[in-house]
Amino acid sequence: MKRFSVFLCLLFVFSAGAWAEPNITLVTSSPTESGGQEYSVTLKILLFMTLLTFLPAIVMMMTSFTRIVIVLSILKQALGTQQVPSSQIIIGLSLFLSLFIMMPVLERTYTDAIEPYLNEKISGEEAMAKAQIPIRKFMMEQTREADLALFSGFANKEQYKSPDEIPLSILVPSFVTSELKTAFQIGFLIFVPFVVIDLVVASILMSMGMMMLSPMLISLPFKLMLFVLVDGWSLIMTTLVASFAI
Repeated sequence: MKRFSVFLCLLFVFSAGAWAEPNITLVTSSPTESGGQEYSVTLKILLFMTLLTFLPAIVMMMTSFTRIVIVLSILKQALGTQQVPSSQIIIGLSLFLSLFIMMPVLERTYTDAIEPYLNEKISGEEAMAKAQIPIRKFMMEQTREADLALFSGFANKEQYKSPDEIPLSILVPSFVTSELKTAFQIGFLIFVPFVVIDLVVASILMSMGMMMLSPMLISLPFKLMLFVLVDGWSLIMTTLVASFAI
């Protein structure tokens, strides 16, 4: 305990000395050719670490993750399996499938924005502007015009001259709404054959007078057998990837 106290005292002394060092500059800025301001690396790291807290929201709201995780969740309910596959497996599969679908967008973002910025060929503002282009293009291709018109009306901005003029405050909720609609449409098509199996099994049990036996107990093996025989996982993955037209 005594050694630990001495260690804390030394750590406090060295830390105080480091903060008292007059030659350490936390934030610096310099003018750019375009008239803007270029900030120091220390501040850029701070901003980058702050933006990381918004990464989950960006993944859910601006990528293919929403559609995939909803479809897989509906598939789980249609099969009637309560714990298989688990929520962790569904989220992990959705994340890596989203990474596969978004790879062309990520590659273009890296080539056009991140790599030139790391090589100090463009400023941070130019990198942010160029990084939005492929992401905006992806979202525009998946967004319905009716949803864009809906949120544009909410913002009292009915018309835009080009898609580039649509702000993210309108594009993102329009994209998410379109993704929800598409996900539920795909989920409905997945749910129908399993509902038919449940109805057939329930009718057979009723006709045999076995009303005390749960239809789910009998229909579950048939639904699993049907899903395996038609290679259901491959069909689901193919449908999801094809729905984004990559």
